[in-house]
Amino acid sequence: MQNLFETAFDYLRTTFDTEPKSPPHIGEAMGCWIYFTALAEEVPVLEAALNTTTDNELIQLINKSNDLGEHQLKILQKFMVDEGIPLSKTSEPRPKSDPNSVPLGAKMTDDEIANFISIKIATNIVMCGTNMSQSIRNDIGLMWARFQAEKMIFGMELKTAMRKRGWLKVPPYYYPPGAPKNQ
Repeated sequence: MQNLFETAFDYLRTTFDTEPKSPPHIGEAMGCWIYFTALAEEVPVLEAALNTTTDNELIQLINKSNDLGEHQLKILQKFMVDEGIPLSKTSEPRPKSDPNSVPLGAKMTDDEIANFISIKIATNIVMCGTNMSQSIRNDIGLMWARFQAEKMIFGMELKTAMRKRGWLKVPPYYYPPGAPKNQ
């Protein structure tokens, strides 16, 4: 999927990004720094989640989320280094361990892991939208659009799996006053 996005966004970049590059303004730099930190801190938690589950479908989703995070992290890190934006200090990677040896009280449930990933995806999507709306430079705006689209597509896949497994947390339905209740 990432190759499709790379092709589409390369086309957009060459078509619409012909303006001279000014340095990123403070909002663009801060958006990069915060998103970089959020992605970098997500990776060790996903590694810990891999150490606590034996569910094959969830392991695939964790790996996809991790791969997407590392992919975006690499792109963002290169951009930040090229633009002189300092990188944040990040947590150390987690070593692999046997999920069956983790005590139950210290173990995240599969439901908790899936919902953690879902919350991170939703937060990342909002951050990308906010950063895109604050971007003056087209190349930065396109980077955020790409990241947001990638996260949204993965979020749909995650939501489908969560619904199938009964992990999706659905708020109560709203019935306006006076409306017939279709239950």
